[in-house]
Amino acid sequence: MDSTGIGGAAITGGLSGDAGSPLVGTLLDDRYRLDSVIARGGMATVFVATDTRLDRGVAVKVMHRALAEDPEFVARFTREAKSTARLSAGEVVAVHDYGTDRSTGLAYLVMEHIRGINLRQLVVDRGPLPPARAVALLEPVLRALAAAHAAGLVHRDIKPENVLLADDGRVKVADFGLARAVETSNLTQTTGLLIGTVAYLAPEQVESGTADARSDVYAAGVLLWELLTGTPPYSGDSPLSVAYKHVHEDMPAPSTAIGGIPPLLDALVVRATRRDPAARPPDGGAFLAELRDVARTLPSVAVSTAGSAPAHQTLMVERPPTVPQRERKSRRGLIATALLLVLALLALGTGYYLGEYRYTKSPGVLKHSLVAAEQKLKEAGLTMKQGPQRFSDAVREGQVLDQDPDPGAKVRKGGAVTVFLSKGPRTVLLPSLFEKTVAEATQILTDRGLKATTRRDFSESVDRDLVVRSEPKAGSTVRTGTTVTLVVSKGQAPVRVPNVLGKTRAEADRLLSNAGFDMTVSEAFSDEVPAGLVISQSPAGGGTRARGSRVAITLSKGPDVVRVPDVRGDKVDRAVSELEALGFKTTVRRAFPGGPSRVLDTDPNPGEKAPRGSTIVVKIF
Repeated sequence: MDSTGIGGAAITGGLSGDAGSPLVGTLLDDRYRLDSVIARGGMATVFVATDTRLDRGVAVKVMHRALAEDPEFVARFTREAKSTARLSAGEVVAVHDYGTDRSTGLAYLVMEHIRGINLRQLVVDRGPLPPARAVALLEPVLRALAAAHAAGLVHRDIKPENVLLADDGRVKVADFGLARAVETSNLTQTTGLLIGTVAYLAPEQVESGTADARSDVYAAGVLLWELLTGTPPYSGDSPLSVAYKHVHEDMPAPSTAIGGIPPLLDALVVRATRRDPAARPPDGGAFLAELRDVARTLPSVAVSTAGSAPAHQTLMVERPPTVPQRERKSRRGLIATALLLVLALLALGTGYYLGEYRYTKSPGVLKHSLVAAEQKLKEAGLTMKQGPQRFSDAVREGQVLDQDPDPGAKVRKGGAVTVFLSKGPRTVLLPSLFEKTVAEATQILTDRGLKATTRRDFSESVDRDLVVRSEPKAGSTVRTGTTVTLVVSKGQAPVRVPNVLGKTRAEADRLLSNAGFDMTVSEAFSDEVPAGLVISQSPAGGGTRARGSRVAITLSKGPDVVRVPDVRGDKVDRAVSELEALGFKTTVRRAFPGGPSRVLDTDPNPGEKAPRGSTIVVKIF
């Protein structure tokens, strides 16, 4: 993809405008006025523009004419723009509109206009970032990927240029779906262009051009590598040499390039950039959960306050005047007693000062808001420090989950109490489990700390034993430990078989077809059912069968009739044998007593038709 991406398209502030394009001043589709150029790339030119209908500033990315003239690209571009527009995550650059300008034939994409810089500019300006800062910048990127992956979208081109840092502090990811549209165009197919910036391509993208959620995880891992070290992990004389390293070399740990990286963070980067996709976190949501776990272990800046040492106190005793020896002994005893008393009082005073006097009790601020906790500690003459936040199912997000010292414990007057706020329950983004097997879906849920139960239901579109949907639905944010119901397909619901006995073939076909059945037909003779009507069906009417199954019907051919042969003049035995061979029964009657045994006539008459199995009367004389 071109180096600008939508990152260049949607952001201004670090880039200077350029009015040199012949398209500046053009009004696309009588609505979007192109005011100035932000950037140019191999696939598109990016403009600051005005939506004249809503009177607001937008960013417009206009694809080069070679792409706009490719029908396959335009069709894919439209589908991907629609999918991206449905992403409602706050960390994704919003897509407002798309289309093909009727007057110029150019394809364009309209997005929100972000003022600020992109992550590339930050890394160039600042170099390596502290681990906590790098993790904080990557977290919103992974939130965007988690939302996209749950919706079935893959970015395919995560890189610093596509991560925008707005002036108001927001972090946004741009260019969702465009890489997929570009990679189908004839331009890329004929030039052999690699889709995506080669420094961030996963090995499978280089080798086969395929990408899934794990490919985005790889690119995000490379992005974290660069934030921590200030440079990408691989460099080379050409893009192909860099791509070769991604395919054939294991990604080194960031700590091999720069010191001070915590081991757990080092290991997470290595895990996210494994050459084998199966060894990486399965999607953005899983990567995000692991990153948050590591973030809680990162060392925080220690804030220490030094206590003041107690002042030294010196006891001065005056030399007594000269007195008689007895009186001196008496006074010595009084002085010694007084001295011991003074020393005891000093010890008690010093102990009180060093003990109870300098300490107070830590007031309880559990389940207080941050503001209320700070006010209560201030009223007690104490200051407040914040420790790292922790997950909790019992304490609401933003309230004090724990404090150090504990409520009622001793704390030095004027000292500090550290409070730990609740992050609320640990949550995960529920991915799409559509058409997964129960085993696959259960494993995915288990990997995210969720439980699975199943319920079966009929489905007209999903094959038997595959997941139709989850409850809660995909894209929902749920607590870890939540039980997710997998609705599993029982196949299509059975339907009632119509009764078609006595119907014509056309009527039977219509009834069975409307009910969703296929029909097979055979024929048979029937003495009871007129020809052309249904004698029997299998399965019988009134039962239930799966939609699309077959129902066999038998149509009546009417009675099985046979023409009576002419056996007149034949001997009786021969005539009877011939008639019975045709399926008739016979009875013989003599017309004249004592006459010869030859056939005189038959009833029915020769040449007439009679049902097979009926009785023919043979008359002899």
